[in-house]
Amino acid sequence: MPRARTRNVLPLVLVAIACRGAPDTSPGVSWELAEHRTSTISNVHYALSFDIPRAQDERIRGTVTIRLTLENAAKALVLDFTAPAGSVRDVSVANASVAYEHVNGHLVIPASAVSPGENVLEIDFLAGDGALNRNPEFLYTLFVPDRASSAFPAFDQPNIKATYRLTLILPAMWTAVTNGSTISETVDDGQRTMQFAETRPISTYLFAFAAGDFQIEAAERAGRTMRMFHRETDSVRVRRNREAIFDLHATALTWLEDYTGIPYPFEKFDFVAVPSFQYGGMEHVGAILYRASSMFHDEAATQNQKLGRASLIAHETAHMWFGDLVTMEWFNDVWMKEVFANFMAAKIVNPSFPEIDHDLRFYLAHHASAYGVDRTEGANPIRQELENQLEAGSLYGAIIYQKAPIVMRHLERMIGDEPFRDGLREYLVTHQFGNATWPDLIAILDARSDRDLRAWSRTWVEAPGRPTIVVEPVTADGRLRALTVRQTDPRNRSLSWRQETDVLVRAGSSTQVITVSIDGPEQSTSVSDGASTMDFVLPGVDGVSYGRFVLDEASRDALLADFAAIALPMHRAVAWAALWESTLAGDIEPDVLLNLVIRILPDEPNELLAQRLLGSISGMFWRYLTDDQRYAGAPELETMLWHGVENAEGVSRKASFFNAYVDIATTPVAIERLRRLWHDEADLPGLPLAEGNFTRIAQELALREVAEWESILATQLERITNPDRRARFAFVMPALAADSAIRDSVFLSFKNERNRTHEPWVLSAMSRLNHPLRAASAEHNIYAGLELVEELQATGDIFFPLRWLNAMLGGHRSRAAAATVRRFLDERPRYPARLRGKILQAADGLFRVAGLATQNG
Repeated sequence: MPRARTRNVLPLVLVAIACRGAPDTSPGVSWELAEHRTSTISNVHYALSFDIPRAQDERIRGTVTIRLTLENAAKALVLDFTAPAGSVRDVSVANASVAYEHVNGHLVIPASAVSPGENVLEIDFLAGDGALNRNPEFLYTLFVPDRASSAFPAFDQPNIKATYRLTLILPAMWTAVTNGSTISETVDDGQRTMQFAETRPISTYLFAFAAGDFQIEAAERAGRTMRMFHRETDSVRVRRNREAIFDLHATALTWLEDYTGIPYPFEKFDFVAVPSFQYGGMEHVGAILYRASSMFHDEAATQNQKLGRASLIAHETAHMWFGDLVTMEWFNDVWMKEVFANFMAAKIVNPSFPEIDHDLRFYLAHHASAYGVDRTEGANPIRQELENQLEAGSLYGAIIYQKAPIVMRHLERMIGDEPFRDGLREYLVTHQFGNATWPDLIAILDARSDRDLRAWSRTWVEAPGRPTIVVEPVTADGRLRALTVRQTDPRNRSLSWRQETDVLVRAGSSTQVITVSIDGPEQSTSVSDGASTMDFVLPGVDGVSYGRFVLDEASRDALLADFAAIALPMHRAVAWAALWESTLAGDIEPDVLLNLVIRILPDEPNELLAQRLLGSISGMFWRYLTDDQRYAGAPELETMLWHGVENAEGVSRKASFFNAYVDIATTPVAIERLRRLWHDEADLPGLPLAEGNFTRIAQELALREVAEWESILATQLERITNPDRRARFAFVMPALAADSAIRDSVFLSFKNERNRTHEPWVLSAMSRLNHPLRAASAEHNIYAGLELVEELQATGDIFFPLRWLNAMLGGHRSRAAAATVRRFLDERPRYPARLRGKILQAADGLFRVAGLATQNG
């Protein structure tokens, strides 16, 4: 029998462990523990085996053999294993069972049991289910950032890279995919045993496998075989998307090999389309996981959806170099892998969509989302401090995914395309199959630049927020002679963001673009041949410069009056963003801006910008209009949108108008039209509707409590033939109930961790519970929902706390709801700073509409 002593977290236990010389064994992986292990542990190799039963509620048994080299054995050896108490069955070192402690999610082996040099540990365990994502017919692992230790004992930190050999014992009808290729496969007595090749050195969060009833598509591109695992039962849908999916991966791989000068660095390239996957994708080496709905488009996919899929594939493929080949040292630099994946993705997709204005798309894809965080009280820097990996989920967000690529574009422009590329090549070669930090990269790039990049980094990367920028015309003799640029730090830190910006000046029918430098509180730029009269001054039209560009009153009025006369799509996009910022600041009434959209949208020629305008309608309509304004303006808005459905050219545009129409349908005419469409009593010429459309219409009809809403939901459930999509719809249905008591029971169920197993399902249900039409009845649950945030971070079942907060707060606009959030924070002055920031980010729109916001740029 093993000499195990598994105990609860008690001070006596911690004292006893400390006395035996263990490093930090507090919950999570602290920076102190991580540093100790990297200084004493090297050459780590895992040989893992999992015996996966068919029954979902039966524990998975596992074994792991860990070979490692110890620099010294002065202290106890601490592994991470957060599975429930009793999950460790035996621990042996050099074939001899040893005593151990299993406390605070750590497996502590006494120093007396190990020795300097090579050690071989063997552990027999029951896997925890937290990161195994088990379903009746399949499972998949998701170990980012530190959840590998929920499934098996490991050194769960990114800078202890290791090799992995995996054996899986599965139900005979299942198959599996992991980081390494299959080297043997046998079926015996109702079980399939699959053995996989050893990987190159990777971090624990990049090790992964998926197993279950999957179909496999294979294709060859440029001599490389790729496989796609999926569970899509609609064969027509698979055929419609199959070639494009493989082509996009092949294009990304070829581009990245050329740009980096490094051939694809791993053994094989497979990917899995996972139903209701938590994220868009996850970059596991040789076994990328994607959300299935992002891969398999309906016939009426919009241009944004097609671009989104291409960007997602390019993003995850770029991670094979940026994140997988070279990995951050610690999760405070998690942004590095994300910024380069997004930055490279923007470059990769360009040739595949030659008809697209890619500079415009970059601006639309990044600036608005980044501004959405940087203007809030909870804004965070790109590079954040991290004391414990337990908090890693709260690092993610628009600042990492959207602001950081803008900042990288600034950096590339500052030092030049080729020096930037050559610096990245040196970085990848120097640190391949290892780890690196942001200072490591800055040092390489700094040597190739005459600028002080470390000083630049302190403002752009290590500080939160954005500058407030005002551009004022200077006239003499009745003509424009100069532009004066004033830059301020709205957070009063006296920071200065060094950049250039293009300023559009319009006078009558003539326009002039003037480039001005911003470096310090105030600069002036001379203007030759300046206009005699000026309609407006619009900074930022280059689409790369970053800040809150303040419009003066005359410019606001001119843009509102004659927006469509702006010639270039990029200039119109920047004008729209500036008008939106003015609306949030209280300088423009929301109904005025919505009326502008109604007027200009039907004639907007650029589809990317048209889709942005369509996407802005929902927020303005549901949150920023009063009830009276909403119901008074709905008929005109619905008429404009339906006209677009009927008359827009191309399926993509029609679909965009239709999606917006479904979202804001308010009048009896619109609701009846949706009801008839769902019943197949009306047609939409030129716009084929698919299962996803009918599912969404059914949910919207239920939210509007049409007379037959229960029958509609029940029938829609029967219509869904795919078992995974059917299970998700069944989960969400109670959140759509007309009875508020039923809806409250759904919310209360999420207090139980077992009911939060499927993160996308939970977030979908939460957004329905808090839909604007149901917000009043859900308001009393806000405080309890905020109380859950710390637990969600600790359990990791809702990986991004911000998504929970957005789903809960996104539909609310009342002063009482805003006051509840303020009260929650005021009562907790020592609340974790990073989670406080996420709450403030999610509540920013609520605070603004309730008049409780503070201006932060």
